[in-house]
Amino acid sequence: MNNETFDTLKQLLSQPKKIVIVPHQNPDGDAMGSTLALNIFLNKLGHAAAVVSPNDYPKFLKWLPQSDGVVFFDKDNSKANILINEAEMVFILDFNALHRTGDAMATVLENCKATFVMIDHHQQPDVFTDFMYSDVSICATSQMVYHFIERLDYLDKMDAAIATCLYTGIMTDTGSFKYKSTTSTTHRVVAELIDCGADNSDVHSQVYDNNSYHQLQLLGSVLKNLKVLPEYNTAYMYLTEADKDTYNFKKGDSEGFVNYCLSIENINLAAIFIEDKVQGIIKMSLRSKGDFSVNDFARNHFNGGGHINAAGGRSDVDLKATIKKFLSVLPQYKNDLNK
Repeated sequence: MNNETFDTLKQLLSQPKKIVIVPHQNPDGDAMGSTLALNIFLNKLGHAAAVVSPNDYPKFLKWLPQSDGVVFFDKDNSKANILINEAEMVFILDFNALHRTGDAMATVLENCKATFVMIDHHQQPDVFTDFMYSDVSICATSQMVYHFIERLDYLDKMDAAIATCLYTGIMTDTGSFKYKSTTSTTHRVVAELIDCGADNSDVHSQVYDNNSYHQLQLLGSVLKNLKVLPEYNTAYMYLTEADKDTYNFKKGDSEGFVNYCLSIENINLAAIFIEDKVQGIIKMSLRSKGDFSVNDFARNHFNGGGHINAAGGRSDVDLKATIKKFLSVLPQYKNDLNK
């Protein structure tokens, strides 16, 4: 997005508007951090802004500033529809294809007459917005929201609440700043956020140090299901509905589990398969090291996508059949995985 486009957006935002901000389905730390931060910022400019999420998000993000104002499309459909249909602008954050909101919400958004703005860092965006700020080299959409505010020349509006949300999004999407996508610019942005009031120690504790007893039991159960395929430098694990019931599973309880696979010596591809009988699918999280693209892997085989080293997917067949398919395609990638 060039300076002229940012100037046009700044002009659009110079008068109060009804604005809806949308994260993807099953929003993570970056999705919620970026949307809540933008929501606070736009309301400070005098707009009537609201976050409308396709569905709920994990408990470890419920402490984020103004998170209690989020409207959930699946739970409060009437209010969500009114907000979307009356919106003059819709901001799409942390995703780049409308189907990522779920079929029902995607249909409502497709019929919305508002001006659409995308801010996202995932690969291969669909072209459906009036304004697109897309940059796959940036580690998190939350960092992009910081740059968005900066380019609009409104950094003077930055406060502790906005900084805390953005810090949370960047921290979670970079694995606490350990991923390759974390650049020197990221660290400079984070430093500014801390100066603006983000308490880095508290944010980390809120996100990572609030595990329940059942969640740790669930982790132990999943680790028992861990399988290693040394011939493909691959490891995977799975989580059944029975496991979820046994350990009182809550949304977000399996966050980060897949990284245990990737922590194993010589493993370059990691996967977790999670039964979701409510949606009738098997959800997948994929991680990789080096140049192996799980984005391409997920897009080619499991109706998903994301980043080179972190992606998600889904399968409409049962757990056993999904794992069988996963194993059947690995030989195609043997040389790449053994590099």
